[in-house]
Amino acid sequence: MPELPEAEVTARQLRSRIVGSIVKACWVGRADIVREGLSTIGWYHGARITAVDRRGKCLVFSLSHGEEARYIVGELGMTGRFLFKSAGERFSRHIHFTLCLDGGAEPEVHYWNPRRFGRIYLLDQRGLDRFIARRFGLDPLDVTKEEFVRLLRARRGRLKPLLMHQQVIAGIGNIYANEILFRAGLHPYRPANRLRGPAAERLYRTMREVLEEAIRYGGSSVRDFFAPDGTEGRYKQRHLVYGKEGQPCPNGCGRRIRRLRGERSSFYCPVCQRKSLS
Repeated sequence: MPELPEAEVTARQLRSRIVGSIVKACWVGRADIVREGLSTIGWYHGARITAVDRRGKCLVFSLSHGEEARYIVGELGMTGRFLFKSAGERFSRHIHFTLCLDGGAEPEVHYWNPRRFGRIYLLDQRGLDRFIARRFGLDPLDVTKEEFVRLLRARRGRLKPLLMHQQVIAGIGNIYANEILFRAGLHPYRPANRLRGPAAERLYRTMREVLEEAIRYGGSSVRDFFAPDGTEGRYKQRHLVYGKEGQPCPNGCGRRIRRLRGERSSFYCPVCQRKSLS
């Protein structure tokens, strides 16, 4: 947590309320939270926010000083959040970076991250291009069906680790990989390159449907995800298998959801997600 839907919800809220604002000041609570570019922080004072976008699970703020542009990249990591001032007051501890703003709908945006598995990067265009090329594969919401099918055919690994491989497909984590594979009727350990025609297309279609539905419901507040305005995501109530070990299969097949234990637990139905079925 959070994954692509939560990052997209965050980006959309930020975009709607802070684009056009001027940065009056950048406050850094911990120097180690800024992984790159701390010495350039003075440039951002007086810069205008021109865009807020999502890359994988990261947020990219675009800023300009006249014709010069720079960027703030925020990793959400496991516990990172961007919060408006009103929501940030509920989480006064563990705020490590703040943008003080003028001329927009919000006076402040806080970067809150209690476990500090995410970082802030202050980058120029070259640094941003390098960061994106190193960190992100294809975006699940932008990749075409043809590109996705070719990707599957070229990979010999298991489906679930492939969906979660950020340098291959950017943004999907454990929660949504479980939900996507169950709804597509595919076993987590199914070899990707053995997926044929209809099954590959079904996985592509289901991946997009699950992610888009999760965005509409504000993401999944499984542990402590909050949107910038402090609201919780409601998609947790629509999870079919994640965290539901021992519960009856929601397809009504008569079996119970099992859990495969590994680096990340996989939840699946042994009837509806057989390895050998296409």
